[in-house]
Amino acid sequence: MIQTQAILFPGQGAQSAGMGRDFAERFPEAKATFEEADGALGFALSDACWNRGDEVNRTDIAQPGIYTTSVAVVRVLEARGLDRRQLAFVAGLSLGEYTALWCAGALDFVDGLRLVRLRGEAMQDASTAKPSSMTSLMGATEEQARALAAHAAAHGICQVANLNGPGQVILSGELSALDVAEAAAKDFGIRRTRRLVVAGGFHSECMRPAAERLARALVEVPIRAPQVPFASNVTGELSSDPDAIRRQLADQVCSSVLWEKSMRLALAQGVKTFLEPAPGEVLAGILRKIDESASILSIARPEQVPA
Repeated sequence: MIQTQAILFPGQGAQSAGMGRDFAERFPEAKATFEEADGALGFALSDACWNRGDEVNRTDIAQPGIYTTSVAVVRVLEARGLDRRQLAFVAGLSLGEYTALWCAGALDFVDGLRLVRLRGEAMQDASTAKPSSMTSLMGATEEQARALAAHAAAHGICQVANLNGPGQVILSGELSALDVAEAAAKDFGIRRTRRLVVAGGFHSECMRPAAERLARALVEVPIRAPQVPFASNVTGELSSDPDAIRRQLADQVCSSVLWEKSMRLALAQGVKTFLEPAPGEVLAGILRKIDESASILSIARPEQVPA
């Protein structure tokens, strides 16, 4: 029996070549999920994730691939006793919000899959149109990060993109502005920076064309009220109204991800046990930095699936 109060879903950056294949080879529920995804998208997403090397890092492949992998793992767990309706909390980091909404019963699997495929394409197109990236600020506070972003914004778009946890802050923006931010970081008390290997400046105004494209698509997709508490990246608070969720999903592409705020909300509501499905184990590490007493189970490999 799977014992957890909350499920946290990974976002882009968690992908790796071959993700989901080991689950699909071992569990029929995972295999069926990838077959459903291949059929819904009209191309072999499974082949792109499993057999084409670095292609899995393309935004338009990584996003549906991560989503499908996470859904596949949850379906494996459901077959072994997990009841999604009994969860006290769900959340997802960026792209992971779509998986969280599926888990909460707000979004059908295929509708979510097609949305994240479109989202990935739109974000890739926006990245091509405006050269941009993201920079991690090691040990920075929110105040330091916002001051540095304001300084660099004189040279182009520069925003705080992610407030993931203590000392885990990410800036996003145009390359010219990030160059200035990195050069000035020590003047703002930030000891080190690291340019991330990403396609573009996600969660900044660099993604405005993608947000507008996604907003148009979201109008056409049925979204229901979540059946379990769902936290929004945009607000760091619970969100249950379908129209508000639509707006937040579109806004999220250009807005800061308030992950730490979301996790502190869950903890304040008494959630003590968390589960993170594949791919990756990034969210477990972040949560332990927020509250080392929290219990989180990562299911990144088939052998981690409880009997």
